[in-house]
Amino acid sequence: MYKVFVNEKKLTLSKYPEDIEKNLRYEGFATLEIAVDLLENTSCPEMNVYGENIEEIWEDFTHMFKVIEAAGGVVKNQNGEILFIYRIGKWDLPKGKIEKGESLEQAALREIEEETGLKELVLEEFLNNTFHLYTERNGEKILKTTYWFRINYVGNAAPTPQIEEGITEASWKNTEEINQEVLPRTFQNIKLILNEYWDLN
Repeated sequence: MYKVFVNEKKLTLSKYPEDIEKNLRYEGFATLEIAVDLLENTSCPEMNVYGENIEEIWEDFTHMFKVIEAAGGVVKNQNGEILFIYRIGKWDLPKGKIEKGESLEQAALREIEEETGLKELVLEEFLNNTFHLYTERNGEKILKTTYWFRINYVGNAAPTPQIEEGITEASWKNTEEINQEVLPRTFQNIKLILNEYWDLN
């Protein structure tokens, strides 16, 4: 199963129909185009496209867009707090585009260091990836795949936000602060990866 967020609304690609209001049986590209159009241009809250060969559906879906890959992490300090950045009115996890020749792991560590100034990072394991669609100013539709890692911070420095990237705050949050401050003002993808992270702990 694949979950893609379109304007913060969930599109699920699965083998069988989901228990939601809008399910479309996969019959080719047109089905996917209809699903994305409904999520982008109507009040429809979520969609499911289902079909026997889920990998074929996913392959067709990825061919509809320019794909950009990014990497980032759920970074935990020695107090059990998680590192967040604040940019354009939203809390986010540190992440960024993978540069040519970089591994996913290298990209995740580099981006965290650039966005928060923290260096003493120990990469533990791959968590999962998330997907979301957005439209560039020129109208081109982008499918962004972000690869997430579980990372420990073993240093003592305070995080510093990368102001030139529009990040106005970088800070550690405990569980209560995450529930009260972060979750009401973050992206669906971030909620998804945090839940996966907590399920593994």
